[in-house]
This record gives sequence, structure tokens and C-alpha cells, in this order.
Amino acid sequence: MEYSYIAYNKDRSLIKGKITAENETAARKLIDFSGFQLISLKSNSSFINWKVLNTNVGGVKPKEIIMFSRQLALLLESGTDIITALELLQEQITDKTLRNVLGDITNDIRGGSSLSSAMSKHPKIFQNIYYKAVAVGEKGGNLETVLRHMAEFLEKQSLTRKKIKGALSYPVIVSVVALLVVGVIVVFVLPTFIDLYASLSVEVPAILTVLLAFIDWLKANFLLVLLVVLAIAGVTFAYIRTEKGRYRFDRMKLKLPVIGRILQLTELSQAARTISMLFGVGLPLPEIMNLTIGTTDNKFVEESFEKVQRDLIRGEGISKPMRKNKFFLPLMVQMVAVGEGTGHLDSTLVTVAESYEMEADDRTGAAVGLIQPILTVFIGLIVGFVAILMVSTMYSMYGQF
Repeated sequence: MEYSYIAYNKDRSLIKGKITAENETAARKLIDFSGFQLISLKSNSSFINWKVLNTNVGGVKPKEIIMFSRQLALLLESGTDIITALELLQEQITDKTLRNVLGDITNDIRGGSSLSSAMSKHPKIFQNIYYKAVAVGEKGGNLETVLRHMAEFLEKQSLTRKKIKGALSYPVIVSVVALLVVGVIVVFVLPTFIDLYASLSVEVPAILTVLLAFIDWLKANFLLVLLVVLAIAGVTFAYIRTEKGRYRFDRMKLKLPVIGRILQLTELSQAARTISMLFGVGLPLPEIMNLTIGTTDNKFVEESFEKVQRDLIRGEGISKPMRKNKFFLPLMVQMVAVGEGTGHLDSTLVTVAESYEMEADDRTGAAVGLIQPILTVFIGLIVGFVAILMVSTMYSMYGQF
């Protein structure tokens, strides 16, 4: 439950704030523990807790977290204490969900929690990588540096996802348009010509007759076909939801021609940046591998890193386990070995990430460039096929007359 309070601080200055507690007694204890002299306490409860609802339903865009991280780092560097910095940012942030979350974090810190502990209560807003890195920064006294590293990491991550999403959306749109064009020709154009030829008692080519018979059958049994398609899709979806099915599906995606290599490069570049960032802030390697595993949605990739983690705990390092798995490309294995030898694993993995991101961009651009002419040729073949049928039928009609 949330409470608003008015109190005096240690300097006898009047302050206002909000605090979250189970009941009024707990709220008073938290305020007393913070060293404030309470004047008034008021419950903000309502039949529907819209603040909690907004926090749970609404998401926060990555750019908001990136901007927050940089601004908080700047305020802390200027000597502003953490509570004042959070209050200033809370007033400036336009995103309602993030503003509410910052209010909760500020209240938790007033109650004696650390920043990382307060952030850990909001995993949908702050990833586990984020608040664990912040915890390391708090212990090491370099919180500002950690926040800047996190901002750069999230910015690169967001940029990579946007590129992949933008690159894949174009082929999907073009493919849909191509299918619509072919559908219109087959379903509407061909039957019109067939009716015309039938009225003139012209013999229709056998291949066109078969095609139209199939279209008629499809129209007559549309519901049955639709149910079969939905049933197959449902069974496939249910299988993919299982652990074994998801693993096979994710592994299959990485083996697809053209796209598989792009997905592999994207996964490896993201992992390289994650390890580099966490190593740079001072987390131990076993914990780094554990957090890296949590950044991927691909079960095959997850298993690959779990194997590396197990061998790492046995004392084999990182490069040696990676060398056993074909998922890890030679450049990454070699650069990790160099980083382990020199102690600069963070800088070598940044090089790997940049190299793989560049290759993924090049391959994505080439794939997108190939899709348009392929679809153009496909549509051209369909149109040409229809045109040839029409012309041959017309010649047949002229012969009969």
C-alpha cells in the first residue's frame, strides 16, 4: 500500500514524499528508520491501484532507460546524492510507468534499500543484468561508470534489434503483396476469361481446366481446408511450446540458408557485448556466463553457453569450451583466448561484436537485395504463364472459327 507523508529531515527542512508499506504501522517505522520526524501520513489506496496496474501493463521503451541511465550518471558525477537525483529525474521523465517505478525505488532507498535491490523489484523495467551490474558499481564505488556502460550496452542492443526488425519487415511486406497479386490473378482474372471462352464454345487448354477445377474444389471445401491448416498450425505451435520442440525449432532456425547465418552472428555479437560489459564492470566470469545465458531467447544458444559455463566452473576457461562447439565461430574463439591471456577480455570481445554486427548488416542487406528480384521473377512467371494460356486459347478460338 502506498502512503504520502510530510516530515522534517535531519536539517529541520520540511519534505514531502511517498512510501510503500504493508500497513500504516510499517510505514511509520520506515520513516522513523530513515531519520525523519513524521508530521502527517496519508494512505493513497483506492479500489483499483492504477499505479500498479500501469506498471504491470505498460512497458518502458529502451530509449527511456538509456536516457535515465545517462542522466543519473551525470547527476551522481556532479555530487548529487542518489535520492535527490532520482527525484529530479522523476519530475522530468514523461513515461508514466517509469516515473511510478522511480517513485517506488526512491521510497525503498529511503527505507534503507540499495539502488540495485530496489531495482530488482521491477524486473520488467530493469533487466537482471542491469541491477546486478549496478550492485557491482555500488560495491566498487564506480556506479557512474557502470551506468554509462549500461546505457551504451542497451543502446547497441536496441539498435541491433531495430536493424534486424527493419530488414525482415521489408521482405515480409513484399512477399504478402506478391501472394495477393497471384491470388487475384488466379481467383478473379482466370475465371472471367474461362466464362468468356465457355460462352463462345471454345476448347480450354487441359492445364487451365485442371487449375480451375482445383480452384473450384478449394472454394467448395474452404472451411475444411481452413480447419486442417489451423489444426496443423495448432499442433506445430503446441509442439514448439514444449522444451524439446522449442530446442529443435531454435536449432533449425540457425541452420536456415542465408537467415541462419545472420541469426547466429546476431546472437554471438549480443553475447560478446554482454560479456564485455559485465567483465568491464567487474563481475566474476561464472556470474557473467549465467547472465549471458539469460539474454537469449534461443534454447540452442542457451544450451551452448550453459556447456561453456559448466566447463568454466571446472577450470577450463572460456575459449577452450567454445572451441568444442561449432556454434562459436573461429574469430570469437581466438579473440576470447587472446583476451584471457592478456586480461583484456572486454576490449577483445567489443572487437568481436563490432565485426559480427558489420557482417550481419552486410549479409542482411544482401539478402534483402536478392528478395526483390526473386519475387519479381516469381510474379513475372505467374503472369507469363497466365498470358500464354490466354493467348493459346485465343489461337484455338480463331482456329475454330
